[in-house]
Amino acid sequence: MIENKNIIQNEERAVLVGLVHKLQTEDQLKEYLTELAFLAETAGAVTVKNFMQKLPKPDSKTFVGKGKLEEIRDYVQAKNINLAIFDDELTGSQINNIEEVLKIKTIDRSDLILDIFARRAKTAQAKVQVELAQYQYILPRLRGMWKHLERQGGGIGSRGPGETEIETDRRIVKDKISLLRKRLGEIDKQAMTQRKERGTYIRVALVGYTNVGKSTLMNLLTKSEVFAENKLFATLDTTTRKVVYEQTPFLLSDTVGFIRKLPHHLVESFKSTLDEVREADCLLHVVDISHPAYEDQMGVVNKTLQDIKAFDKPVITIFNKMDLYEERTFDPWLDSEVKQDLLLQLKSRWEHVTHNNCVFISATERRNIDKLRGTILDKVKDLYQERYPYLTQFY
Repeated sequence: MIENKNIIQNEERAVLVGLVHKLQTEDQLKEYLTELAFLAETAGAVTVKNFMQKLPKPDSKTFVGKGKLEEIRDYVQAKNINLAIFDDELTGSQINNIEEVLKIKTIDRSDLILDIFARRAKTAQAKVQVELAQYQYILPRLRGMWKHLERQGGGIGSRGPGETEIETDRRIVKDKISLLRKRLGEIDKQAMTQRKERGTYIRVALVGYTNVGKSTLMNLLTKSEVFAENKLFATLDTTTRKVVYEQTPFLLSDTVGFIRKLPHHLVESFKSTLDEVREADCLLHVVDISHPAYEDQMGVVNKTLQDIKAFDKPVITIFNKMDLYEERTFDPWLDSEVKQDLLLQLKSRWEHVTHNNCVFISATERRNIDKLRGTILDKVKDLYQERYPYLTQFY
């Protein structure tokens, strides 16, 4: 991994910064900053305050206006803040300019996500994928971030064809990217071979926004022990298990969670992991229905599926955390008949939208899991019948 790339140390105190502009409302920004705070917490930081500013577009030099940056500077000095996290991507020169004013470490959402991925990576494949994404993120920011390197080398051992240190660093990073791509290509071939060796089994993949309960559900459906935690990106590595329902076998895979503003370098470097989604016969789209912005999260997942060309597959939408939804939506004194009527309206709406391909569950309370298993089994049997109409042992 990249040396000294762990951006956040334990208990760093952070401020979050975002913009309201023509493409992003104040309500949207508040939701994004809430998620950014969760990301920061996952990485080990404590969010102390949010700063928002309204601008038509980000300032090309400092992202926020001069006055707002000075306001942030005064606050971080008074409150002993040592980290500023911006909700959108910053250029190298913006980072340099902001740090000159604030005098504290400054990162953006992409850098924060990369840091979390670096911490979560366990397998050789995930580590190479994250390292590749880190170098791809750094490359266009070298000149702005490392201005002190923009000087001609001098002295014994440094005389050469006039190459600046920044150009040397850029060449080193490009060489590293090339090497990592080659290594990842070899790993991808091995993963592809492993997928081909799975034979004729129907493949089902769990997809969804990060922290919606996919790994918990994976454990329920497969009776296995997949790592599950109430943090973003609890797992990066795809886990595949063979499942048999009523003598019908299939393969079920748990995949990395999606998130809005996911760095495109990560999508590129995690291609082989996302191949599990691309090559699946059916997708189980897990949704945290208790989240206030669950429909927006569904949109992010669907957009990502479109981006990786996996949007045309059969999908069963699983609305998880119904227990939390009811707890957060209904007052304790609400009449039970009214509550049931409202739940019926909710379910009817989504049954219409998904063409009856949805199930409402609570993985933690094991509510409606039998119905979910039956829905998955029916879909798997249909897929076997479509693919192997001459076989009978699977259906």
